[in-house]
Amino acid sequence: MSSINLVGITGLVAVASCWALAVVLFRVSSADSVARKLAVLLVIEGFVLITAGFPEFTFEIPISFYESHPTIDFLGSLVHHLSDAAMIALYPPFLALALNTNLTRPFEDKRVRIGLAIGAAIFGLAVVFSESRMLTTLFYSSVTLLFIYAFVASVHAWRTAKSGLVRERAGIFALAFGVRDLGWSLSYAIAAWQIWTEPDFAALLGPMLLGKLVYALGTLLAVPLIAYGILRTQLFDIDLRIRWTIKQSTVGIVIFAIVFLVSEGAEQLLSEQLGNYWGLLAAAVIAIALRPVQRFAERVAAAAMPNTQNTPEYKSDRKRQVYEAAIAEALQDGGMSEKERSLLNRLRESLDISLSDAEKLEREIQSGVRA
Repeated sequence: MSSINLVGITGLVAVASCWALAVVLFRVSSADSVARKLAVLLVIEGFVLITAGFPEFTFEIPISFYESHPTIDFLGSLVHHLSDAAMIALYPPFLALALNTNLTRPFEDKRVRIGLAIGAAIFGLAVVFSESRMLTTLFYSSVTLLFIYAFVASVHAWRTAKSGLVRERAGIFALAFGVRDLGWSLSYAIAAWQIWTEPDFAALLGPMLLGKLVYALGTLLAVPLIAYGILRTQLFDIDLRIRWTIKQSTVGIVIFAIVFLVSEGAEQLLSEQLGNYWGLLAAAVIAIALRPVQRFAERVAAAAMPNTQNTPEYKSDRKRQVYEAAIAEALQDGGMSEKERSLLNRLRESLDISLSDAEKLEREIQSGVRA
């Protein structure tokens, strides 16, 4: 397997992991929550990656294919650049919701968000339809600056956060999103340099593969870090729902890996036609052997998420833990503002915690009885 194929497969795995996390977040989050907005961003991120050349690398699709199918080439460019524009439009407002830092405050303004969205859409369309080298270079440079800004904002939020749960959340966010932001900023910087200088193919191949690799690895490494952070700090029943997802994902990964390895081995040792037959045979064998694979997936899920039982008692305890963490966070400065009190009341109602239990829990935290 060549380095080009390896980079392509890495990119496609990154797309799959990105969209898988988006599905999980959509299942376990409420409407208008930060997690639901992250799910939307992850879907867009997947479209950015899948139109960035990884399928071509994986399946060795020649450039002549797009020369003979200009419509497909145009649609791929349109989806890619509009997805980039969507990241410019949606990522800063997401950071404004997710991070407690003055660096993201301007994007809380609705007028700023609307202006940013309109400007990004016009910029992306101009790049596609004008095919200007200068415009494309500026566009990719803008995306580079976007991810550098995001990295700086997340680190600033972590450094200025108070101790406790707030600092832990900010640290996990800075680590997870920082990995992706640094990787993507490097990738777009390399692309901007290549477009502006237009080196020959021999000089282009090495930096191009490096840019694509950090492009994919940025997402591939960030997804499990994001999932880890969510499991530690958000959503009272996400661990119950994630257990099901781990099980199903494990089955899919095992099936894909076995079919891929068998078909690749057959292709190397036998003729191409016989390799295809072996691939089909492998799929049939996996279908017959599905029950042992499912049992294996159950063991993986149990090891990843131990001591999770979908019982009323367990859910009630998790609700109390989430509400307790929210109270502790609100009381860190020694008092509670009206806005924080209003948010706590809304959280209490959504968790179905009685007013008397909530008042008792708050008194215990204030008196130091609970940690």
